[in-house]
Amino acid sequence: MVRGTAAESQPDKPDSGRTEPSRTANSDQAPVKLTPSQQGQIGLETSVVKAAPHPEQFRAYGAVLDISRITELTNSYANAQAQLQTAQAKLEVAKSAFDRTKNLVDSAALPKKEAETAEGTLRTDRAALAAAESQLRTLAATAQQEWGPVIGHGIVERSPAVVRLIERDQFLVQVTLPPGVSVTETPGTALAQAPTRNANIDLQYISPATRTDTRIQGLSYFFSAPGDSGLLPGMNTTVYVPSGTTYEGVFIEDTAIVRWQGRSWVYLRVSPDSFRRHPISTDQPVSDDDYVVRDIPSGSEIVIRGAQVLLSEEAKSELRSGDDND
Repeated sequence: MVRGTAAESQPDKPDSGRTEPSRTANSDQAPVKLTPSQQGQIGLETSVVKAAPHPEQFRAYGAVLDISRITELTNSYANAQAQLQTAQAKLEVAKSAFDRTKNLVDSAALPKKEAETAEGTLRTDRAALAAAESQLRTLAATAQQEWGPVIGHGIVERSPAVVRLIERDQFLVQVTLPPGVSVTETPGTALAQAPTRNANIDLQYISPATRTDTRIQGLSYFFSAPGDSGLLPGMNTTVYVPSGTTYEGVFIEDTAIVRWQGRSWVYLRVSPDSFRRHPISTDQPVSDDDYVVRDIPSGSEIVIRGAQVLLSEEAKSELRSGDDND
């Protein structure tokens, strides 16, 4: 960006390499006029924006999941591991007891029925060990079936990532793309809209989801969100997922954007003392409330400080115009 202040705003000489803002602004929007002195009083600043390649993002749907089932599986697997260790220990004891008893029976020091009793105990403990091993395998398979190999393995290993979910240091977010939409490569990160709608939340990719959102029927992925992000289980949020491709657009700071009549706008300089409101699309956020916009040509000069004052001046002008017509 090439920045400028009101004090520096002087009539420019013709420049064939620069887009004339008046061609990009809506011609039906009356310009707001401010003298250089007035621009200085409100601290108005402008910037010439240049187009550059930016990662394209898809607007997707996020749902913060209740992970009580992950907690249940993690605890069940830990209990099954303890039962397996107990069964292994009992089998070792039973095997040693059987070997001793058999030696004593063979030497006629004990009756044969003692060996039969010890053998029965050994077989019982072997069956208990087999059952414990089967239970452990079943729980591991269930974890992978329900949550996929990444989270499933984390449940089995009680990995730090799963512990953070259980302890609510992070939340699990299922992100579902619109039907028919796919990404060209695995999305490493994504941006979710915060509940307050005045910031974006960084999401970290975990794995493909094992099921889709039945309301949307698109491809789904699991992401993690910080526990202090304001998101809570059961919430829905808008998520922006990198598509894997790029597009040409200009970077627009949040201070340049004003909201009016349900839309987002910026002000373009159309002459040294005139500014015209121009609609923009905010479907490509990059961080917090900063955006990359496709529909402003490279070389346009936008207001980055003082846009809200221009909107107020425009509203006053419309009111005065309405009074004059009456």
